[in-house]
Amino acid sequence: MISNKLQDAINAQINAEFWSAYLYLSMSMHFEHEGHAGIANWFRIQFREEQAHAEIFMNYLNSRGGQVILAPIAEVPTKWETPLAAFANTLEHEEKVTSLINNLYALAVEEKDYATCSKLDWFITEQVEEEETARGLIDQLKLIGDNGLALYTFNQELATRTYVVPAPLATTK
Repeated sequence: MISNKLQDAINAQINAEFWSAYLYLSMSMHFEHEGHAGIANWFRIQFREEQAHAEIFMNYLNSRGGQVILAPIAEVPTKWETPLAAFANTLEHEEKVTSLINNLYALAVEEKDYATCSKLDWFITEQVEEEETARGLIDQLKLIGDNGLALYTFNQELATRTYVVPAPLATTK
C-alpha cells in the first residue's frame, strides 16, 4: 500500500504529465499550421511520450493499491514565434519536470517507500535524456539562424522521428 502523501504527489505528477502532453500537442498543432510538418512531428511524438509517462504513473499507482484521481488540465500556450523559442520553452519545461520528479523521489525517500524510488529511477534517467535532447536541438537551431535551407533540412530530419513505446509500458499487458 502506498501512503496518502505519496499517492497525492503521484496524482499531481500524473496531471503534470498530461499537461506536458497537452503542451507538446499544442506545439505540434502550431508548427503544423506554420508549415513545419517535421517539427510538428517531433512535438507530436513528445505528446505521445508524455501520455505514456502519465500511463506509467497510473499503472504504478494502481499496482500499489493507490487511487488515480484525474484533475483538470490547465491551459497551455498556443503560439511560438520561432522553432528556437519553442525548443527553448521545451527545455525550460523539461527542467521543471525534472525538479518535480526529484521532489517525488525525495518524498519517496522520506516515506521510506523504496519501491517508488526504484520506479522513479527510470524517470530520472528519462529526464536527463529529455533535457539533453532539447539542448541539442536548441544548439542546432542557433547554428541555423536565419538560414532557410538549413531550417528546411532540420525540419526534414525531425520528420523522421518515430514513437517508441517506453520500456515500462512495453512489458505491460
